[in-house]
Amino acid sequence: MGRVSQAQAQENRRRVVETASRLFREQGTQVSVADLMKAAGLTHGGFYKQFASKEALVDEATAHAFDEITQRYSAGLERHEGQRDAAQQALIDTYLSVEHRDDPADGCPVAALATDIAREGGGREARRVYTEGVADFAGFLGGDDQDGIVRLCTLFGALVLSRATKGSPLSEEILAAAHAALIRGAAVE
Repeated sequence: MGRVSQAQAQENRRRVVETASRLFREQGTQVSVADLMKAAGLTHGGFYKQFASKEALVDEATAHAFDEITQRYSAGLERHEGQRDAAQQALIDTYLSVEHRDDPADGCPVAALATDIAREGGGREARRVYTEGVADFAGFLGGDDQDGIVRLCTLFGALVLSRATKGSPLSEEILAAAHAALIRGAAVE
């Protein structure tokens, strides 16, 4: 097989990062390089032409996942014409939905990657990106007299518990209770 063009190499790298971002959120960072490359439609041998290590890909895929969520809440602000409360409410509604619970691959990296990032060494780029992403997300959720960290912890906890209890009535009850608490909290303030 001949050499690929620089444009094709960039496209392949983009595809691997996007695929890794989805697979890591869905299955965890323990996904093998062979399985990842197969899912991206590329050969295993091409991986090390694009990335120095799997850890380097984890770093980049984590950044990609947080870029996606930032784009989503920025788009929410645009849809709600800069009305932060309405954009936050729409995000809470979506975040605590059965659809989000059932689709971790396209879901929030805060919930999907927490355990893997916690196991990573403290000096890793993925940990730094994750920490900044959590801070930015909490910042978006906060505002006038609203504690974004508490709101994010409520969202995160509810989503993780709901995924862990999926298939039981408790799963949807968790989502509904967290939603009600966040809505009630916003109405009080």
